[in-house]
Amino acid sequence: MEEGVFSRILVPVDFSACSEEAFRVALSLARVFQAEVLLLHVVDTKSLTTLNMLGLALPSEEAGQRKRLRHQARLNARRLLSLEEAKGIAIRRLLAEGTPFVEIARTARTEKVNLVVMGSYGGQVGNVEKIFFGSTAEKVVRTAGCPVLTVPLPGRPRPVQSQPKEDK
Repeated sequence: MEEGVFSRILVPVDFSACSEEAFRVALSLARVFQAEVLLLHVVDTKSLTTLNMLGLALPSEEAGQRKRLRHQARLNARRLLSLEEAKGIAIRRLLAEGTPFVEIARTARTEKVNLVVMGSYGGQVGNVEKIFFGSTAEKVVRTAGCPVLTVPLPGRPRPVQSQPKEDK
């Protein structure tokens, strides 16, 4: 690939371990391609609406909830930006509200992103909605309009399997 193919890399994060690994991968790619990184967090307002509908939070408290979530996102983003791997890379923080995959795809288009790097799954694993409607990563792959690299959570290194020896 020629230099500059990926000049703007979008990294949506929910601050789960998997999305933080995706951020590290994006930083490595940004170094190789001398790219700008857009660090995006989407405050999932659907979750707030659901809590309000279930009576677990009062609608009058929604503005306060949003403010707290935005504040927490800024603190978490600051923590990511302070990583050693982030030094020397042009990184811009973005914060959006709405349905995560919609906002990620919208940001990819409006910011003219060349590549989206995201965790293959986020902090909410195993819910019923995922079973019926797919994960955020799957939806972004279908709607982003640019290449999407999904990064799994790093596990233990897989042992190298030796080839069976042939009998002579």
